[in-house]
Amino acid sequence: MKNLNKGILATTGIIIIIFILLTGCSSDNKAEKEPSIDEIEKNISEAVDLSNMKKVDGDKLEKLYDIHSDELEGFLLYTADTNIKADEMLILKVSDEKDISDIQDKISNRIEEQSNSFKDYLPDEYYLIEKHVLKSNGQYILFVISEDAEKIESIFDESFK
Repeated sequence: MKNLNKGILATTGIIIIIFILLTGCSSDNKAEKEPSIDEIEKNISEAVDLSNMKKVDGDKLEKLYDIHSDELEGFLLYTADTNIKADEMLILKVSDEKDISDIQDKISNRIEEQSNSFKDYLPDEYYLIEKHVLKSNGQYILFVISEDAEKIESIFDESFK
């Protein structure tokens, strides 16, 4: 009887160890995917009307943010089509994750400039600036000033799942 109890105990212990190992490893299988900037743009443009903004190039990126395209693997920048709107959407894929903090500082400088420009001039636009989204995910940075900022943020996040 003693040997039977030891056998049951040993089998139960092995089963518990296997269960722990399998459940511990299963969460590692859910690695986030790395979407392209084009894929993120497509996801956003399918759900959000971007017609009040225009897509601009690296020269505008450098002028507005002091970010050089050679620091990046890719970027997408939309700005308002008129200077009385504050709408902007910037998605960056940085070449090196160690640069994220510096680049976010440059974006914060842009936010401060826009806040100062719109604060007394257009309070509704200033409100949008104050409710901006600035976040990173791996090598990616998202910055949005828009009525749809939360929706764009959600789509950005979903693009990595």
